[in-house]
Amino acid sequence: MRRIRRSNERGHADHGWLKSHHTFSFAGYYDPEFMGFGPLRVINDDRVSAGRGFGTHPHNNMEIISYVVEGELEHKDSMGNGSIIRPGEIQRMSAGTGVTHSEYNPSKINEARLLQIWVIPDTLGITPEYEQKFFGEQRRNRLCLVASQDGAEGSVTLHQDVNLYASVLDRGHEVSKELDSERIAWIQVVSGAMQVGEDLLEEGDALAITGEQGLTIAAKADSEFLFFDMKELSA
Repeated sequence: MRRIRRSNERGHADHGWLKSHHTFSFAGYYDPEFMGFGPLRVINDDRVSAGRGFGTHPHNNMEIISYVVEGELEHKDSMGNGSIIRPGEIQRMSAGTGVTHSEYNPSKINEARLLQIWVIPDTLGITPEYEQKFFGEQRRNRLCLVASQDGAEGSVTLHQDVNLYASVLDRGHEVSKELDSERIAWIQVVSGAMQVGEDLLEEGDALAITGEQGLTIAAKADSEFLFFDMKELSA
Protein backbone atom coordinates (compact mmCIF):
# COMPACT_ATOMS: atom_id res chain seq x y z
CA MET A 1 0.00 0.00 0.00
CA ARG A 2 1.19 3.51 -0.82
CA ARG A 3 0.21 6.98 0.27
CA ILE A 4 1.62 10.19 -1.18
CA ARG A 5 2.24 13.23 0.99
CA ARG A 6 2.43 16.14 -1.43
CA SER A 7 4.74 19.07 -0.75
CA ASN A 8 1.92 21.65 -0.83
CA GLU A 9 -0.07 19.67 1.75
CA ARG A 10 2.60 20.06 4.44
CA GLY A 11 2.37 22.48 7.30
CA HIS A 12 4.19 25.77 6.84
CA ALA A 13 5.66 28.30 9.25
CA ASP A 14 7.20 31.63 8.27
CA HIS A 15 9.16 33.34 11.07
CA GLY A 16 10.96 35.73 8.76
CA TRP A 17 14.46 34.37 9.36
CA LEU A 18 13.12 30.79 9.29
CA LYS A 19 10.82 29.29 6.69
CA SER A 20 9.86 25.73 7.50
CA HIS A 21 7.68 23.01 5.98
CA HIS A 22 6.45 20.30 8.33
CA THR A 23 5.80 16.85 6.90
CA PHE A 24 4.30 15.78 10.23
CA SER A 25 2.52 17.65 13.02
CA PHE A 26 4.98 19.98 14.72
CA ALA A 27 4.76 23.01 17.04
CA GLY A 28 1.71 25.04 15.95
CA TYR A 29 0.91 22.76 13.02
CA TYR A 30 -1.41 19.85 13.77
CA ASP A 31 -2.78 17.21 11.40
CA PRO A 32 -4.14 14.09 13.12
CA GLU A 33 -3.53 12.05 9.93
CA PHE A 34 0.17 12.94 9.94
CA MET A 35 1.47 12.58 13.48
CA GLY A 36 4.40 10.50 12.23
CA PHE A 37 5.03 7.24 10.42
CA GLY A 38 6.28 4.32 12.48
CA PRO A 39 9.24 5.60 14.54
CA LEU A 40 9.63 8.59 12.20
CA ARG A 41 8.20 11.57 14.08
CA VAL A 42 9.48 14.79 12.45
CA ILE A 43 10.75 15.87 9.04
CA ASN A 44 11.11 19.64 8.88
CA ASP A 45 12.45 21.24 5.71
CA ASP A 46 14.03 24.42 7.08
CA ARG A 47 15.49 27.44 5.33
CA VAL A 48 17.52 29.64 7.68
CA SER A 49 18.53 33.20 6.78
CA ALA A 50 22.18 34.25 6.84
CA GLY A 51 23.46 34.93 10.35
CA ARG A 52 20.34 33.58 12.04
CA GLY A 53 19.45 30.33 13.75
CA PHE A 54 18.01 28.40 16.66
CA GLY A 55 19.17 29.59 20.08
CA THR A 56 20.05 27.17 22.86
CA HIS A 57 17.10 24.87 23.57
CA PRO A 58 16.56 21.46 25.19
CA HIS A 59 15.67 17.98 23.91
CA ASN A 60 15.31 14.60 25.55
CA ASN A 61 14.56 11.02 24.51
CA MET A 62 14.73 11.59 20.77
CA GLU A 63 17.13 10.64 17.96
CA ILE A 64 17.77 13.88 16.07
CA ILE A 65 19.28 13.86 12.58
CA SER A 66 20.40 16.97 10.70
CA TYR A 67 20.88 16.72 6.92
CA VAL A 68 22.20 19.92 5.33
CA VAL A 69 21.18 20.46 1.71
CA GLU A 70 22.58 23.93 1.01
CA GLY A 71 24.89 26.25 2.93
CA GLU A 72 26.24 25.47 6.40
CA LEU A 73 24.96 24.98 9.93
CA GLU A 74 26.99 25.63 13.06
CA HIS A 75 26.21 23.27 15.96
CA LYS A 76 27.06 23.65 19.67
CA ASP A 77 25.73 21.52 22.52
CA SER A 78 25.94 20.88 26.25
CA MET A 79 28.10 17.78 25.63
CA GLY A 80 30.89 20.10 24.52
CA ASN A 81 30.54 19.45 20.80
CA GLY A 82 31.00 22.21 18.27
CA SER A 83 31.02 21.69 14.52
CA ILE A 84 30.00 22.96 11.10
CA ILE A 85 27.61 20.71 9.15
CA ARG A 86 27.83 20.91 5.37
CA PRO A 87 26.05 19.24 2.44
CA GLY A 88 26.81 15.53 2.36
CA GLU A 89 27.22 15.29 6.14
CA ILE A 90 24.92 13.51 8.57
CA GLN A 91 24.74 14.62 12.18
CA ARG A 92 23.11 12.37 14.76
CA MET A 93 22.36 13.51 18.29
CA SER A 94 20.76 11.12 20.77
CA ALA A 95 19.14 13.43 23.32
CA GLY A 96 18.53 10.70 25.90
CA THR A 97 18.35 12.01 29.47
CA GLY A 98 18.59 15.57 28.19
CA VAL A 99 20.77 17.87 26.13
CA THR A 100 20.74 21.51 25.06
CA HIS A 101 22.06 22.74 21.72
CA SER A 102 22.03 25.65 19.31
CA GLU A 103 22.18 25.73 15.51
CA TYR A 104 23.12 28.79 13.47
CA ASN A 105 23.76 29.66 9.87
CA PRO A 106 27.30 31.10 10.09
CA SER A 107 27.20 32.70 6.63
CA LYS A 108 26.76 36.45 6.35
CA ILE A 109 25.39 36.10 2.83
CA ASN A 110 23.90 32.71 2.03
CA GLU A 111 20.73 31.01 3.19
CA ALA A 112 21.05 27.50 4.65
CA ARG A 113 18.64 24.68 3.93
CA LEU A 114 18.44 21.54 6.02
CA LEU A 115 16.16 18.67 6.91
CA GLN A 116 15.64 18.20 10.64
CA ILE A 117 14.55 14.64 11.36
CA TRP A 118 13.38 13.13 14.63
CA VAL A 119 13.18 9.40 15.26
CA ILE A 120 11.55 7.91 18.38
CA PRO A 121 14.24 5.84 20.18
CA ASP A 122 13.82 2.22 21.23
CA THR A 123 15.28 2.96 24.68
CA LEU A 124 14.56 5.91 26.95
CA GLY A 125 16.94 7.58 29.35
CA ILE A 126 20.26 6.81 27.65
CA THR A 127 23.33 8.98 28.09
CA PRO A 128 23.30 11.68 25.36
CA GLU A 129 25.48 10.99 22.31
CA TYR A 130 26.74 12.89 19.27
CA GLU A 131 28.07 11.73 15.91
CA GLN A 132 28.81 13.34 12.55
CA LYS A 133 30.04 11.76 9.31
CA PHE A 134 30.53 12.80 5.69
CA PHE A 135 28.95 10.96 2.76
CA GLY A 136 29.79 12.65 -0.51
CA GLU A 137 30.12 10.78 -3.79
CA GLN A 138 29.09 7.55 -2.02
CA ARG A 139 25.52 8.78 -2.53
CA ARG A 140 25.88 9.22 -6.30
CA ASN A 141 23.51 6.98 -8.26
CA ARG A 142 23.12 4.48 -5.43
CA LEU A 143 21.43 4.06 -2.08
CA CYS A 144 24.05 4.98 0.51
CA LEU A 145 23.39 3.83 4.08
CA VAL A 146 23.98 6.90 6.27
CA ALA A 147 22.28 5.86 9.54
CA SER A 148 21.40 2.49 11.03
CA GLN A 149 20.87 0.67 14.32
CA ASP A 150 24.21 -1.15 14.13
CA GLY A 151 26.32 1.50 12.39
CA ALA A 152 26.74 -0.75 9.34
CA GLU A 153 28.80 0.38 6.34
CA GLY A 154 30.23 3.29 8.30
CA SER A 155 26.83 4.87 8.95
CA VAL A 156 26.00 6.84 12.09
CA THR A 157 24.30 4.79 14.80
CA LEU A 158 20.63 5.18 15.71
CA HIS A 159 18.91 3.84 18.81
CA GLN A 160 16.05 2.46 16.72
CA ASP A 161 15.50 -0.16 13.99
CA VAL A 162 15.75 2.32 11.12
CA ASN A 163 17.97 2.16 8.06
CA LEU A 164 18.30 5.60 6.50
CA TYR A 165 19.68 5.83 2.98
CA ALA A 166 20.63 8.98 1.04
CA SER A 167 20.90 9.15 -2.73
CA VAL A 168 21.84 11.73 -5.36
CA LEU A 169 20.56 10.44 -8.69
CA ASP A 170 21.58 11.88 -12.03
CA ARG A 171 18.80 12.21 -14.55
CA GLY A 172 18.12 8.91 -16.30
CA HIS A 173 19.58 6.78 -13.51
CA GLU A 174 17.63 4.49 -11.23
CA VAL A 175 18.08 2.47 -8.05
CA SER A 176 16.16 -0.56 -6.82
CA LYS A 177 15.54 -1.76 -3.28
CA GLU A 178 14.23 -5.04 -1.97
CA LEU A 179 11.82 -4.60 0.92
CA ASP A 180 10.65 -6.79 3.76
CA SER A 181 6.86 -6.78 3.54
CA GLU A 182 6.77 -6.80 7.37
CA ARG A 183 8.58 -3.45 7.47
CA ILE A 184 7.57 0.04 6.37
CA ALA A 185 9.33 2.60 4.19
CA TRP A 186 9.25 6.34 3.61
CA ILE A 187 10.73 8.26 0.66
CA GLN A 188 11.37 11.99 1.13
CA VAL A 189 12.28 13.95 -2.01
CA VAL A 190 14.85 16.65 -1.28
CA SER A 191 15.06 17.97 -4.84
CA GLY A 192 14.34 17.02 -8.44
CA ALA A 193 11.71 14.59 -9.72
CA MET A 194 11.51 10.81 -9.67
CA GLN A 195 9.23 8.00 -10.72
CA VAL A 196 8.36 5.27 -8.21
CA GLY A 197 6.16 2.83 -10.06
CA GLU A 198 3.11 4.79 -11.14
CA ASP A 199 3.85 7.63 -8.74
CA LEU A 200 5.70 10.79 -9.83
CA LEU A 201 7.31 12.57 -6.89
CA GLU A 202 8.79 16.06 -6.93
CA GLU A 203 10.66 18.28 -4.47
CA GLY A 204 9.08 18.15 -1.01
CA ASP A 205 6.84 15.19 -1.84
CA ALA A 206 6.96 11.99 0.19
CA LEU A 207 5.71 8.44 -0.23
CA ALA A 208 4.70 6.05 2.56
CA ILE A 209 5.02 2.37 1.70
CA THR A 210 3.69 -0.67 3.56
CA GLY A 211 3.44 -4.35 2.65
CA GLU A 212 5.63 -4.24 -0.47
CA GLN A 213 8.60 -6.42 -1.38
CA GLY A 214 10.54 -4.06 -3.60
CA LEU A 215 10.60 -0.87 -5.64
CA THR A 216 12.56 1.03 -8.26
CA ILE A 217 13.23 4.77 -8.15
CA ALA A 218 13.99 6.40 -11.51
CA ALA A 219 15.26 9.99 -11.76
CA LYS A 220 13.33 12.17 -14.21
CA ALA A 221 15.70 15.03 -13.38
CA ASP A 222 18.83 15.38 -11.28
CA SER A 223 17.42 14.41 -7.89
CA GLU A 224 18.24 13.95 -4.22
CA PHE A 225 16.17 11.95 -1.75
CA LEU A 226 16.16 10.13 1.58
CA PHE A 227 14.83 6.59 2.00
CA PHE A 228 13.78 5.23 5.40
CA ASP A 229 13.46 1.44 5.89
CA MET A 230 11.90 0.89 9.31
CA LYS A 231 10.37 -1.56 11.72
CA GLU A 232 6.82 -0.58 12.64
CA LEU A 233 6.38 0.48 16.26
CA SER A 234 4.54 -1.99 18.51
CA ALA A 235 1.05 -0.96 19.51
